[in-house]
Amino acid sequence: MDKICVIGAGSWGTAVACTLTRNGHETVLYMRRKEQYEDMQRTGKNLRYFPELELPKSLKFSNDLKTALDGVTIVILAVSSQGNLNAIKELKELLPSDVIVVNISKGLDRKQGLRCSQMMEEFLPDNPFAVLTGPSHAEEVMIQMPTALVCASKNLEVAKQIQELVSNDTMRVYVNEDVIGAELGGALKNIIAFGIGIVDGLGYGDNTKAAIMTRGIAEITRFGVSMGAKVETFSGLAGIGDLIVTCTSMHSRNRRAGILVGKGMSLEQVQAEINMVVEGIVATKVIGEMSQKTGIDMPITHAIYHVLFENGSVQDAVVQLMGREKKHEVETYH
Repeated sequence: MDKICVIGAGSWGTAVACTLTRNGHETVLYMRRKEQYEDMQRTGKNLRYFPELELPKSLKFSNDLKTALDGVTIVILAVSSQGNLNAIKELKELLPSDVIVVNISKGLDRKQGLRCSQMMEEFLPDNPFAVLTGPSHAEEVMIQMPTALVCASKNLEVAKQIQELVSNDTMRVYVNEDVIGAELGGALKNIIAFGIGIVDGLGYGDNTKAAIMTRGIAEITRFGVSMGAKVETFSGLAGIGDLIVTCTSMHSRNRRAGILVGKGMSLEQVQAEINMVVEGIVATKVIGEMSQKTGIDMPITHAIYHVLFENGSVQDAVVQLMGREKKHEVETYH
């Protein structure tokens, strides 16, 4: 059995750590905050995210990163995407080059728009890297509802190793070699889910949401392929799959935040209300500006960007989208 360190005891990090522990792997869940560590040691629960659920007795907790990494073969990065860069810089000083690093957060660095794999290439270029993504709410994984994920790595053997590590009777993992597509699918679907929330907040119905989701995946694919991703990836779990789950569930903080904007809240009010990083807001800014510079057509992203960062009204954004030049639905991606 592998020894694994999961860095980050948020909802998703905790859910993955519990899955690995139930699969029989020696797993350490590392958290930076001492108060959280003491609470989890005392109660055997993650009181903030799953106050009613007992964690597996054999799951270990740590508040010391160096100790948590001792002897590990695999590290799971479960911090927010905004914390990935600092976490990777810390690992650079502590991690042997043969340890596999798996990122399970979904988003882009707000300052440079970097994907996690790009950070890894700069600071830990010799460590095998994979991304584990797909339609997966932590709340459902914790109670072992059937879930399907995709593990992407340039090294297919690494992806297969993680597939074996995570899979069980309620968790099915597929493999893929398209790291760029897996990362961008997970990041950009948050923009579309935010837009779906706005539509909900405005009181529009299923017709409107179906249109936004369908044209949203076309937009995600267009951008992803321009960045070097494979078009097929966006038809799978990292693309359509993750888009569906994020757009249709109230577990999604991106959708919840969009609903508040649709009901008239300002960006500052929404962030105070949600009180967690809303990756869709970060991604809208990063991708909106990147697509404008590169000339990639992303009308939904630009409409949301206009609302969030240019004081545009949500009603005007809808009118703008509906009044665009008429086009053929099917396009060829290059």
